[in-house]
Amino acid sequence: MQPNHVAPMLAAALAVVALPAGARKPDPGEAAFRALYKQLVEINTTLSVGSCTEAAKAMQARLVAGGIPAADTEVLVPPQRPKDGNLVATIKGSDAVAKPMILLAHLDVVEAKREDWARDPFTLVEEDGWFYARGVSDDKAMAAVFTDSLIRYHKEGFKPRRDIRLLLTCGEETSDTFDGVEWLIKEHPELTRAAFALNEGAGGELDDHGKPVALQVQAGEKVYQDFRLEVTDKGGHSSRPTKKNPIYALGAALGRIGAYQFPISLNDATRGYFRAQLELAPQAVAEDIKAVLASPPDAAAADRLWTINPAWNSMLRTTCVATMVDAGHAPNALPQRAGANVNCRILPGVPLEAVKNTLARLVDDADITVTAVGEPSPVGNAPNLSAAIMDPVRKVADAIWPGVAIVPTMATGATDGRFLNAAGTPTYGLSGMFHDAEGSHAHGLDERIRVKSLLDGRRFLYEVVKLYATAKD
Repeated sequence: MQPNHVAPMLAAALAVVALPAGARKPDPGEAAFRALYKQLVEINTTLSVGSCTEAAKAMQARLVAGGIPAADTEVLVPPQRPKDGNLVATIKGSDAVAKPMILLAHLDVVEAKREDWARDPFTLVEEDGWFYARGVSDDKAMAAVFTDSLIRYHKEGFKPRRDIRLLLTCGEETSDTFDGVEWLIKEHPELTRAAFALNEGAGGELDDHGKPVALQVQAGEKVYQDFRLEVTDKGGHSSRPTKKNPIYALGAALGRIGAYQFPISLNDATRGYFRAQLELAPQAVAEDIKAVLASPPDAAAADRLWTINPAWNSMLRTTCVATMVDAGHAPNALPQRAGANVNCRILPGVPLEAVKNTLARLVDDADITVTAVGEPSPVGNAPNLSAAIMDPVRKVADAIWPGVAIVPTMATGATDGRFLNAAGTPTYGLSGMFHDAEGSHAHGLDERIRVKSLLDGRRFLYEVVKLYATAKD
């Protein structure tokens, strides 16, 4: 996934409003959690040589050893993909009519080469208050916390009103090859139907002194779609140029696409995000944010915000950008072909065909084809940030991080939430795990997470899930 952070440029302003975080109470179960986390992190789950099935079975064994009936756990493995297993486990609720809630996390991780890392990427290292290894943040932190929480609930005799269903899945990082959530929706749809799901996609922002200042709640994410632009010609000798040249035609079309801005469109999450920024941003920036929140939004103010932070522009509108070009076949020949990849990140609820039609209009050249690349991603609307979702977040956050700002957000990258949202299960990103401006290095070298952030996130998720699980619809 692609992490979503409050703008780093606000660090100084955020530091001013930050309040001290609540002290973390000693937890006698922390040692067991650390052991579970270490085991999970050190199981290689890359697509190339790893095995999600091994990780799923290891977490299943932890659950059963913790007292959860084996009959309430299952590792589901696609017949043609023996290493891509997915774990399903349930704490049963008291109300058979109440829809379950889903705790979703992915077991697979991005590839990592030992020679590139300062430390072995598949050995958990604790150093200077940080954990390092591939997956310590994305997404084995939440996978470990959710597994640990189910064990704790069972040992305490906690009886939720609704079922708590754990889904630890495979393939989120390489969904074009295989995606466990997509597979479960097709093959075991009853397991993915729920009142809502909690997932990765949001964390929290620390100020320069390591104090939590903004806790994110992610609702909705943009849809990824590549489009191929291509134009062909008969070519010829470069000494005899013609008026029709695929490179020039393609270049002109890309220029028109580059100059175009899709309209601003806000949803619950992005409107809430920018309203929260009014309290956190410097005054000059706040004035531009107000102008963007106005009806109609101020395009000039949006352009200034784009200059400050490209992520803000991405939250305001659908974006399409040229990312790759290829053309010609010889330096002394007229090109017979020119092509480009245009990568679009589409707002929730916007049909892919509408974006394709906009690109075709901008291209404005009958000789240039515009074709969607690959299997289209599912399109779903952004879920609502109701009081039923936000009130438990505020209650638990106030107990752990008094005064922290609650900031709704929308992911401009992609997670497995896109499949559940499109299938009708509202999915929210919520972890309670805070990062500094440098972030977690997810997908990059020396991935990391603060030890305190992980343990605070463990407490936060454990408590907020309890509130959700006992709430009335």
